[in-house]
Amino acid sequence: MYTLLKLIKESLVFALHEILVNKLRTALSLLGITIGIFSIISVFTIFDSLEIEIRESLQSLGNDVLYIQKWPWTAEGGEYEWWEFMKRPEPRLSDLREIQRRSVASEAVVFTVSVNRTVKFRNNSIEDVSIEAVSDEYDRLMTIDIAEGRYFSPVEFTSGKNVALIGHNIAENLFPGTGAVGKRIKLFGNKVEVIGVLKKEGEDIFGSSADEKVILPVNFARNFLDLRNLNGTTLMVKARPGVSLEELKDELTGILRSVRSLKPRAKDNFAINKIDLLTEEINAFFNTIAIVGWIIGGFSLLVGGFGIANIMFVSVKERTSIIGIQKSLGCKRYFILVQFLSEAVFLSLFGGVVGLLVVYALTILPSDMIGMDFILTRGNVAIGLGVSAGIGLISGLIPALQASRLDPVEAMRSSF
Repeated sequence: MYTLLKLIKESLVFALHEILVNKLRTALSLLGITIGIFSIISVFTIFDSLEIEIRESLQSLGNDVLYIQKWPWTAEGGEYEWWEFMKRPEPRLSDLREIQRRSVASEAVVFTVSVNRTVKFRNNSIEDVSIEAVSDEYDRLMTIDIAEGRYFSPVEFTSGKNVALIGHNIAENLFPGTGAVGKRIKLFGNKVEVIGVLKKEGEDIFGSSADEKVILPVNFARNFLDLRNLNGTTLMVKARPGVSLEELKDELTGILRSVRSLKPRAKDNFAINKIDLLTEEINAFFNTIAIVGWIIGGFSLLVGGFGIANIMFVSVKERTSIIGIQKSLGCKRYFILVQFLSEAVFLSLFGGVVGLLVVYALTILPSDMIGMDFILTRGNVAIGLGVSAGIGLISGLIPALQASRLDPVEAMRSSF
């Protein structure tokens, strides 16, 4: 064990000597490894960071919530039959009431729909604002953080009172320098009282944000919106504790088929979506991207591997006499083999570490400069170091074998 550690130490010294003595040659040779590791790990880092943000955004939608909609999120049976889906009816408030009455597996059911309208306050106005009409229990399914004011009361939901929650940016633009709570905005040609302002949260990975949103009780919005013919309505159903989404989905399927009077052999005319469907699509997408990353970096690693091999062939030639002396003193072949392999691995690791340092430097840039937070994970660091070591091992194998098989007498003569 002591001999092996000493051997590795000597190999590290030789590798450092090679870098210090032949700076330009070694730097150019290791550049391929550096670029290759940078290419692969930067791609992995970017898409790992994107994946984390996407998953966090999806997490906010709830892992225990099903979404009843007209359109499915993914293809059913391998083909997205949009021509069939477009014939389906939109979910209605009557579906909400029937699910609330019949379901035993659900904890909460919410009806939501969004439209874009202009919001006004005196001389200030904002066009194309997302107006979301929601039913009671909305706060049980979605996180509602209120900076000032309060949430809707049950009476306001039931009676359809003209009250609203507004996003942070809406409040700043309509009421600059003053409080928004208690003020009356104009919407659908009617005055609506602001009872609460949502906390600032910024955009998620999909570009949506509650900062640009106005939330209304659906019983108020239905006075101005034809909910029976409005596109994009959704029923959100949360499962009771201990009830799986599959159990809830089976129950909802039975209820909706009964409500819509579908015959036994008729296809469902609704979609029940869940976050897992999007997660599977995301996993497939990022797996494809990972392959692209390996292909991009693979060419640079190939060039870097040849560079490492070239350094080691030159090193064997320069140290032929030393190898001869080592063998004449009793060094075994494996000693010489391990010595040169270790040196090749160390050289390759130097190039890989530089590539990882460049990636890390990018991750510490302010998020507002690059648009998002990048995270260099331990897994990606391990991949970078592992690939670097592997390239060094493969590239140094032939030179190391050549060195270990040198005849000691011929090797020592090469110095004269």
